[in-house]
Amino acid sequence: MTALTDILKARIARTGPLTLADYMREALLHPEHGYYATRDPFGQQGDFITAPEISQMFGEVIGLCIAQAWIDQGQPKGILAELGPGRGTLMADILRATKGVPGFHEALDVHLVEASPVLRKAQAERVPVKAFHDQIADLPEGPLFLAANEFFDALPVRQFVRDGDAWRERVIGVEDDALTFGLSTAAPLEMLKHRLEDTNDGDLVEVCSALPAITSQIGERIDNHGGLALFIDYGDWRSLGDTLQALKGHERTDPLAEPGSADLTCHVDFEAIALNAAPAKFTRVTPQGVFLERLGITDRARALASRLSGNALESHIAAHRRLTHPAEMGDLFKVIGLYPANSTPPAGLEA
Repeated sequence: MTALTDILKARIARTGPLTLADYMREALLHPEHGYYATRDPFGQQGDFITAPEISQMFGEVIGLCIAQAWIDQGQPKGILAELGPGRGTLMADILRATKGVPGFHEALDVHLVEASPVLRKAQAERVPVKAFHDQIADLPEGPLFLAANEFFDALPVRQFVRDGDAWRERVIGVEDDALTFGLSTAAPLEMLKHRLEDTNDGDLVEVCSALPAITSQIGERIDNHGGLALFIDYGDWRSLGDTLQALKGHERTDPLAEPGSADLTCHVDFEAIALNAAPAKFTRVTPQGVFLERLGITDRARALASRLSGNALESHIAAHRRLTHPAEMGDLFKVIGLYPANSTPPAGLEA
């Protein structure tokens, strides 16, 4: 039980069961008791570790990918941005790797989209931030070179279970004084009409209502002004099945047990990103391992390894494997890029 548990139970008593999206939003972003509002969740001392925290190589090769796109598009003045920047590690590595690219740092101001005051403080200590923003719409107009690693997976989703030609929404209520899952009454849903073609009775699909607008905003900016967006997350082309998970202390836990004390995520529907990218173009969805290898991460790993020995070398080798091997993050995580219609796909990705 947490303080947020009592708040949610009272809300359910007043207004009825919560959608999973409502629950995730409160558990992650409640201003007093939300997970991201109250802590730094990253790294060995936190609840999970992301790719930039595993090795500097991740951010370095992504930085060079972004720099190459900037060069290919005529070296415009604009914005270098990140969505959900964590502790600022990825952006710090991008900036370090691109320090030797003539004009890159002078041309692009760093803007971070971050809701958590705790994480904003950590980011400001690592990165020369021009400005913080609560949402993408607040970014200034201009060429946009953007990265988002494990951003979409934390956006609230709704879950629906197929029942004949209708759908029942998975909701959260109270039973025996504890939060519990239940199902709404069945009803046809226009937004899921197309999923009747590839699902069976009892199948569960997830819908992230915020994703289309975010992707569309970014796609319009890139088409209007130029730039690039790299989205890196775990998921697949189309949502199918219950992917909700809660992480606490690097271990899975019951997502309803202690709201506000554990990270909540769901797999990303990359088809939804692609369908809402217009008028920008989108690349093929590519496994993270393949993407990083195409960008030369193994050559970078060898160069760094030449200066290491003992435990440091073993940790370095393990980090490279974790980022790229199909049995670890290499296949689970995927990459998709958005780019202008009059440009070429970014390095490491294909049209």
